[in-house]
Amino acid sequence: MLRHRTNTALLFLATGIWLIIGFFYPISWVFLLIVGVVWLVLTVIGSFHIRWNYHLHGLHQNPTSEAVALTFDDGPTSHTQAILDLLAQHGQKATFFLIGRQVVRFPEVVRRMVAEGHGIGNHTWSHSPLTGFFGSEKMKEEIRTADRILEEVTGQKVNFYRPPYGVTNPSLKKAVKATGHTVAGWSVRSLDTVIRDERVLLRRILRRLRAGQVILLHDTSEKSVNVVKCLLEEMGRRPLKSVTLQEFFFKK
Repeated sequence: MLRHRTNTALLFLATGIWLIIGFFYPISWVFLLIVGVVWLVLTVIGSFHIRWNYHLHGLHQNPTSEAVALTFDDGPTSHTQAILDLLAQHGQKATFFLIGRQVVRFPEVVRRMVAEGHGIGNHTWSHSPLTGFFGSEKMKEEIRTADRILEEVTGQKVNFYRPPYGVTNPSLKKAVKATGHTVAGWSVRSLDTVIRDERVLLRRILRRLRAGQVILLHDTSEKSVNVVKCLLEEMGRRPLKSVTLQEFFFKK
């Protein structure tokens, strides 16, 4: 997939060619305008599609794995305990990407996650809708503050980081390089925060449910809890195992 550095290099190359040719022959500005628009469109799309690895490299799936990785964003919340109950009932493991300020509200839930063998990851301190516009220093502050809270609550250092909304940019790349986190994306986006109909939501996930996939869910609503219940039941029938991201990507 095209990367930001390559796309920008091509922009400068096209601009250079335009200048050189324009020195000898009349050439329209339209060519340069088209090149600029293409660069901008690719950059916007790449910034909002983490699987492109446009700005930075992330882990999104593992074709060699015989398991799946269930992941939950934006918790902990009042619905997380129900998710944990279901996972325990079905003997499945997951990874939870936690918002720092939510950890402060529900520290006992986070401790339960760790005690029951689930993975935890950093999902920034505030999960601000303006995260994509933060500079690198602000991003480092968001990540490190969440790290500190998580370590205080669990006694563990956190290795995985998932950017809010899956938005990436050069500032985030600098921040993650400084903090040393492994960026985790997904290969199956449930859209459980958007789709209202539980049946439609479940069908969307099941169509894509197979070994090697990282599934993005949220432990933030009763709707998601109901869908996870049906999902785990189907995984039990197949059967299909869910493991933490650490085991999914790095188990030898």
